[in-house]
Amino acid sequence: MSIPTEPVGSLPRPMKLQETIAAYDAGTATHEQLRAEQDAACKDSIERMEATGAPIISDGEQRSSSFATYPLTDTLAGTGMADNLAGDGQYFAIFDDGHHRQLPRLTGGPFAYKTFAADYLVQSLPMASKPMKQSVIAPSMLSLLYPLEGEIDGYPREQFLSDLCDEAEADIRKAFAAGAARVSIDFTEGRLANKRDPRNPWTGRNMLQEFVDLNNRVIDRFSAEERANIGIHTCPGGDCDSVHSGEVDYAELLPSMFQMNAGYFLIQLASESDKERVYELVGDNSRADANGVPQVCFVGVIDPLNPEVETAEGVRDALVTAANFIPKERLGATDDCGFSPFSVDLKPKHGSPDFARDVAFQKITARVQGTEMASEALGI
Repeated sequence: MSIPTEPVGSLPRPMKLQETIAAYDAGTATHEQLRAEQDAACKDSIERMEATGAPIISDGEQRSSSFATYPLTDTLAGTGMADNLAGDGQYFAIFDDGHHRQLPRLTGGPFAYKTFAADYLVQSLPMASKPMKQSVIAPSMLSLLYPLEGEIDGYPREQFLSDLCDEAEADIRKAFAAGAARVSIDFTEGRLANKRDPRNPWTGRNMLQEFVDLNNRVIDRFSAEERANIGIHTCPGGDCDSVHSGEVDYAELLPSMFQMNAGYFLIQLASESDKERVYELVGDNSRADANGVPQVCFVGVIDPLNPEVETAEGVRDALVTAANFIPKERLGATDDCGFSPFSVDLKPKHGSPDFARDVAFQKITARVQGTEMASEALGI
């Protein structure tokens, strides 16, 4: 069996789709027109990802508002927002280039998802001939919908967290029931929790362990057999070709992150300056037995924020080096992040989202080919 490889999830949305989203927000395009562009983008994503030779694919999240807000709103601008939410929530992140992304604010209970990831997956599965994975948002991210201080009248924090865990569990179970081969949980807030950005109050509250415990409240509802196909993704962000927490030392995150009882982890690494140090941290902190399941470590070998396309040989070499620190039977390959986690992203370093989209498939091809070469070199 060769080294496993899979994407994180998202791909740049075509410019035509992004223009249609803007028109839909402005009331000059219908929902049917938006749906048609989303369907076309999903079909193109699936066909082109299958052409890379990838053993497992995604639809590029072309229908979702973002990796974090798909359960809450139809578009990033807030069109079609779920009940009991307002658009003026706290920042999720402030990125290095100065732009920010904002979450909605919970105004009351009960909390419920408007859209499950499976609602999108069922539309894409008939377009695919290969197994599909589905990314879902971590309950830890959505816990930031609740005010940091005090409680909402009539809706205590603990009741919200209970409802949130129920919805997050349902999100994963529905994805598997719809036909997902794998489900990975986006946990980019994990690294950001150690940044302590004074402009962004939640990052200074030492919430990492709280996040880990909350996520385990959901993950531990699944059997070891189920958890083998439930992953955790970590990265320092990836939006508009910028990051939000790249300066945070992985040593502050990984010991806590691997406490989560997931079966595999997708770990940004291609853009790290000292890869071998992080490979060693991954090897030292990942567990051969996480309550009945070995933790497989998919190391990032592709940088979605850099327009330069990696070579298959470079991917091979990175994986061969990683195998010096991570057991071969628990080694995998992935991309550092989704290529465009937010639906509106002009990919400024690339020049356009359409060019970035072409580059993404070239990079995925390099990942697939390089992983095959590494498998041969390592005798796997």
